[in-house]
Amino acid sequence: MGGPRIGVLGGTFDPVHIGHLVAAVNARAALALDRVILMVANIPWQKTGMRTVSSAEDRYSLVAAAVGDVAGLEAGRLEIDRGGVSYTADTLVSLADLHPGASLFLIVGWDVAAELTTWERWEEIQQHATLVVVNRPGAGRPAGLDDNGWRVEEVTVPNLEISSTDLRERAATGRPLDYLMPVAAVHCLRVMDLYATGR
Repeated sequence: MGGPRIGVLGGTFDPVHIGHLVAAVNARAALALDRVILMVANIPWQKTGMRTVSSAEDRYSLVAAAVGDVAGLEAGRLEIDRGGVSYTADTLVSLADLHPGASLFLIVGWDVAAELTTWERWEEIQQHATLVVVNRPGAGRPAGLDDNGWRVEEVTVPNLEISSTDLRERAATGRPLDYLMPVAAVHCLRVMDLYATGR
């Protein structure tokens, strides 16, 4: 009998939204994963110098509220607890050490999949995890994955055009977030007054 099948959906989650959760639950169902960890980046290297990112603890609180008691989903704080800049390669190595015999699945969007060879130590990522590419219907396979030797699974999910940038602006201006984020995450965001102008 094989070890656990663990999915990892990493991100800044600033804020988390239903698109993230739809990707997670569909990947879990399609690939019979035992659990999917929404891994909250501590300091996301892609965003460094681009914009101000909310505190890792605030973002983790939102993700924890969002996954709630959804079966098989959990908020992950491994990168927060490790500190410093978050690199997926480090996270997968840590998970492999924590769960000997586990099969790891890195869940990414179609757009991200085409850029993976620009990531820090991408060969280690390739070594430790099967890549799960989440596609919108009819999107086709991202170019270059087969040439670079990735183990790839594809999962098709509904096309949900939700932008974290838009959600931050909505929160700042008091516009509705309903049905764009899980109810518990919206409540958590409002209680923390996250994204309020001048915060």
